[in-house]
Amino acid sequence: MTNRRTFMATLAAAAALPRIGWASAGSPVFLAAAMTGTAVDQAADPAARDYALFGLDEQGAEIFRIALPARGHAAAAHPSRPEAVGFARRPGTFAVVIDCRDGAVKHRLTPPDGLQFNGHGCFSADGALLYTSEVVAEGSAGRIGLWDAANGYRRIGTWESGGIGPHEIRRLPGSDDLVVANGGIRTDPNDRTKLNLDTMQPALSWINARGKIEARTELPAELNQASIRHLAIAPDGLVAFAMQWEGDPARIVPLLGLARRGRAPVLAEAPDTDLVAMKGYAGSIALDPARGEVGITSPHGGALMVHDLEGRLRRMYRRPDVSGIALGPDGFVATDGNGAVMKATGARLELLNRSEVAWDNHLIAV
Repeated sequence: MTNRRTFMATLAAAAALPRIGWASAGSPVFLAAAMTGTAVDQAADPAARDYALFGLDEQGAEIFRIALPARGHAAAAHPSRPEAVGFARRPGTFAVVIDCRDGAVKHRLTPPDGLQFNGHGCFSADGALLYTSEVVAEGSAGRIGLWDAANGYRRIGTWESGGIGPHEIRRLPGSDDLVVANGGIRTDPNDRTKLNLDTMQPALSWINARGKIEARTELPAELNQASIRHLAIAPDGLVAFAMQWEGDPARIVPLLGLARRGRAPVLAEAPDTDLVAMKGYAGSIALDPARGEVGITSPHGGALMVHDLEGRLRRMYRRPDVSGIALGPDGFVATDGNGAVMKATGARLELLNRSEVAWDNHLIAV
């Protein structure tokens, strides 16, 4: 398990890297997609809704906002250049590469015919490659798209993801190996109707830098309807994963798992009353190695759970439509659909900032 000394050494190494690129864009600490305008405005005229990608400081204050062509989901920050890739809400057909210094759209990415983006992506350690989460439209077979970020984001290849319906992709620290959350759900390419709920096979895949699937972790058979959606990874390779339950809504199931390559996953513990409050849905996840904690949010349940890295519940917060969560300089920071940015380290959520926006699902640490 990662201790505080290891984590602080990792932070010190990261701090020593040149950050000139992102400094030229105001040194944002977070990226987040949002629907702009007040809730009243949005409800009055849905057709007039606007969407943007925001750069935020450590207190949640706006540094920049850049228009998106439609509703965004997650984003990926280039490791050195002040560039972000904003992904469409799945299943999507656009991703935009944005220069965060002036808001210019440098590239518009479209998946090859027959494929759809699935809301997430990440960069290689040196920033030369962008990996995108994709599905084959007919059948939802998982793919990882490879884009040459050093040469105009040219499409250069496709790998199998190791399952159906991949969602989040994360790079393992210290390497270009990937971990993929394969949700296991086959969907109709037009209206997202779920077609295989009885036969789902959610799985984590470990994929090396050459595209070979080296390991695959499945859930116990009785949890085959727990779709693995989002990931957070510790510096020592511990993978925390958040799930969304697609089975009988009356069943109480864990929504957080912890896994290492080649080992059976550990499923988090919590009182039934707290799990019921999550309504079977974990929307985002973040990991704090220094404090030995992992947090998951439920916008459906209006709840945020914080566990230790053994899976034991430490504390729980209640907040309507809380969804985004990321590790900030002083611990977890969360966002909600009502424009709030909050610190989630104490006994209560602490409001840091509020904007006239509806934050979308994810808060991304730069």
